[in-house]
Amino acid sequence: MSHLEKDSFGAKLGMWLFLFTEMLLFGGVFLLYSVYLTRYPKEFGLGGRQLDLVYGATNTVVLLTSSLFAAMSVTAIKTGAKKLTLGLLSGTVGCAFIFLGIKYLEWSAKFHHGIYPNSPKLIAGPPGESIFFSLYYLTTGLHGIHVIVGAVLMSWTAVMVQKERLNASDNVTLENVTLYWHLVDLVWIFIFPLYYLIL
Repeated sequence: MSHLEKDSFGAKLGMWLFLFTEMLLFGGVFLLYSVYLTRYPKEFGLGGRQLDLVYGATNTVVLLTSSLFAAMSVTAIKTGAKKLTLGLLSGTVGCAFIFLGIKYLEWSAKFHHGIYPNSPKLIAGPPGESIFFSLYYLTTGLHGIHVIVGAVLMSWTAVMVQKERLNASDNVTLENVTLYWHLVDLVWIFIFPLYYLIL
């Protein structure tokens, strides 16, 4: 095994270990959600019906598209298609901004209607509903931070590709960043049905 192959193996192993800790983080949040859902099923259903399904579904499509672009960028760089790689990375970052823009609109609408943690409206309502929205803001806020981090990393790898520090023979960094982005997408695949499709 060459020195480059050893470095690549170590980098990939390190990334998988990091992703495992991230899964534990979100797994804990989802476990907390499950506990409270069991306790307040009616209130959680009421809270879910107050979320905008169109926003949620649109963001799901946006993130799935971004993951497709990210995966295709890895294939492109391995074939030496620099311009295509840069275009696909730009598409991924663009999808991230679209996602965050939609999430901003959604959060703004909720704040405008007095639905936010410890708001007078939620305090006056049933406790389960308040817990639902507290978990909603915690989960989507945490996920949003990961989207921002992923967009920054994708932008950075695009710069590295432009400078040809990442190329057909040395692209493990792009592979790792893409793995991280797939995790961001996977987490949303759980968030969407748990919060937006709950009955």
